[in-house]
Formats: sequence, structure tokens, C-alpha cells
Amino acid sequence: MTWWTSIGIFCRFCLQLIAEAGCAAHVTCNRLLASHMKIVSWNCNGGLRNKLQQLLSLKADVYIIQECEDPANSKDLSYKSWANGSLWVGGNKNKGLGVFSSGARLAMLDWDSNGLESFVPFTIDSKITVLAVWTRHANSPTFRYIGQLWKYLQVHKKNIKKGNMIICGDFNSNACWDVWDRWWNHSDVVRELSSIGLESVYHHCNGEHQGKESQPTFFMHRKLDRPYHIDYAFASADLFQSSAISVGRAEEWLKFSDHMPVVLDVVTG
Repeated sequence: MTWWTSIGIFCRFCLQLIAEAGCAAHVTCNRLLASHMKIVSWNCNGGLRNKLQQLLSLKADVYIIQECEDPANSKDLSYKSWANGSLWVGGNKNKGLGVFSSGARLAMLDWDSNGLESFVPFTIDSKITVLAVWTRHANSPTFRYIGQLWKYLQVHKKNIKKGNMIICGDFNSNACWDVWDRWWNHSDVVRELSSIGLESVYHHCNGEHQGKESQPTFFMHRKLDRPYHIDYAFASADLFQSSAISVGRAEEWLKFSDHMPVVLDVVTG
């Protein structure tokens, strides 16, 4: 038997298996061929340089980190080296919004922030567009926190609804804090995102409603009896159905920060 004949027999055998198993085998083969991207969002509560070992235990491709120090102004050479190629914005060198990669190529997008805080729009390997979020008070008496994101969406809606899109980060918001006479509530932002094709991965995967989350992402003052869900990941329709999400456990993360990491796993095709 020649090696060409052996290959032919093997190929016919594979095709027969797929035919017998039907759609299930086809889906399995497609998922095996697909690539996965793991994205972590974590408000580190400052001093990221001292928490890298814990962060890197998540083995993500991309890390979106709120309240981290600016690598360019850090005196910690190991942190500076690890953060090579990172993206960072902030008015305080000790606490800003950073995006770090373990190998994926990051590129900042030229989306005007219009003074809103804090957002980093970027691409991963020129395939996925991500908006990293850390909403802040921003000295706004009216549009603070979730209002900052609401205003950002009004400016960049056309860019965001193009597909292959993820919005991920610390929103500092929850539906339980909606105010009846305000049109930029958390629930308004969720509806706005849904209208342009983005849905919350956590709520889809867990079958929970906004404001009724069972898994907290934040413990105020690091107290277990003050839990809230204020960190989110939204994905566009082309990524949404194939995404999975998990939230870090308090017993592992509370000694490092008042926030738990949100871990998003996306099948990129």
C-alpha cells in the first residue's frame, strides 16, 4: 500500500465519521478550527506592579486594567518591561486605564474622547475592536460615571456598531441605581447598546436580569456584606453567541483589590 493510498483511506474515514455524526461533528470541527481570545478586565485598586503574579495567573491574551500606574513613568523596570507595547490614558500617573498584551498586537484607535473619562478604543491583531472602560466622576455634576459612557456612545455610535466589537470594563454602575427622571441611567445605556447590536455576555450566560446579578464584581471597602456588580463585558452579535465569561472569587482576589476580575473568552472564528 502506497502512502497516497493510506492518506486516501484516512480522509474517507474522516468524512464518514462526520457524515454519521451530522451537525454535532460539524460544529465540533468548526470550534476546533476556531481561535480563542481571552480578555480580562480588572480594577486593580492601584499598585499593579506589585500584583502582576496574581494577574498573570489568569493567562489572558489581553488585560484591561483600571487604576493602574502609567508604565512610561514607572521606576519599576520589570513592570516597565512587561508593559512594553501597552496602551494607557489618565490624568494621574499613579491611577489610569491601561491595556496590556501577552503577545497580541494592540493598536490605539483615533476616537476623540471629548474630555470624557476614561476610555481606550483599540484593536487586537487588527481583528477585534475593543472599547476599554473606566467610567469616572470626571468633575461632572450631572453626567458622572455611567453618564460618561452614555455621552461617549452618542459620539461614537457609528464606530461601535460595525461588528466584531467588545466593550469591557468598570462601568461603576448598576440598574439598581437608576433614577426615574434621568435618561442616561445604567438601563438606558444597556438599551442603547442593545439597539446597536451589543449584549451583556454575563447576563446572557447566566440567565440573569440587569440589577439582579448573583455574582458580585465589587465589594465596597472590601467588605463581603457590601457586594455589587459594576464590571461588564458587552459583545456584538458576531461574537456574542460564542463568548463565555467568569468572575473571580473573593477568597482569591479580595486581598488584592475591591474588584474581582471579569474574564471573557471569545471565539474569533
